[in-house]
Amino acid sequence: MQPLFTTRLTDLFGIRHPILCGGLMWLSDARYVAACVNAGGMGFITARTFPDPGAFRAELRKCRALTGGKPFGVNLYSTPREADNVILKGHLAILLAEGVRIVETSGLPPKPLLPALREAGAKVIHKCATVRHAVSAAKLGVDAVAIVGAECGGHPGIELVGTMVQTPLGAQRLGLPYAVGGGIGHGSQIAAALAMGADAVVIGSRMTVAEEIWAHPAYKQRMVAADEASSRLIMQSFRNTYRVLDNAEARAVAALEAEGEADFARYKPHVVGTRQREAYATGDIERGVLSMGQAIAFAGETKPVAAIFAQMLDEARAAMLRLRQVEHPPAG
Repeated sequence: MQPLFTTRLTDLFGIRHPILCGGLMWLSDARYVAACVNAGGMGFITARTFPDPGAFRAELRKCRALTGGKPFGVNLYSTPREADNVILKGHLAILLAEGVRIVETSGLPPKPLLPALREAGAKVIHKCATVRHAVSAAKLGVDAVAIVGAECGGHPGIELVGTMVQTPLGAQRLGLPYAVGGGIGHGSQIAAALAMGADAVVIGSRMTVAEEIWAHPAYKQRMVAADEASSRLIMQSFRNTYRVLDNAEARAVAALEAEGEADFARYKPHVVGTRQREAYATGDIERGVLSMGQAIAFAGETKPVAAIFAQMLDEARAAMLRLRQVEHPPAG
């Protein structure tokens, strides 16, 4: 499909469309990321999905083969638990050795990762929850930022500022290219985000029904059936807000919070990441706290990534036509 928009981020990443498919833990593998890249956007393999160095290297090589050598990205997520970040040093060395030069950082500020990335000439986009955090990341020297608002699946931060507010604030306060996400799953939102100053959108939940996502069909069927009210916020009492599918596991966590439980050990069996992977693999959607944002409302059916992109770009084109139709002609 021919480009409809040209922005600072399409230029930075060399992509046809201003659509970034943000890293989805356990789901963003070579097949899915390659499909996003081949459809004209940018995708990011989640490094933590492949803790074994050999498996991670193999996944990068598989993605390179599936894209025919086109650039693709890798997500490096830094947690507040420093011991859990040890893996990143080795994975960073592997991705650079394998020629990856587009990296999405998230979680903690990427300062420890930047020297090696800078030396290798990599392009770094840092994903965070607020414009305030994006301004701080810009000062570290990243190439771009992605701001995901309160509507997003996963971690929307503790301030819960919506995407509609953050998008124009980004234009006012940032001098570098930026993308926005959270609640975005319709093409008219692409046109709106660009009109407000953004250079791209980040989509996640909308893509969980893509054919190239490896998860069990029962999981995708549940995503198709979900709507904008199908998520809930948990873990706010730990200042680690998490927007997830409103399932039995999430309700068990919410019940502990309602009781005032402060011992994280009581929560750990519910929120441990391997429970999520099991849910994706088995289709038992009541198991695990499963990241899901309000944009799931737009995921009406399972189809290939390329078809989802085409639909959203058609919707964006229609939104631009709608704007021209309602625009008042200048006087005189």
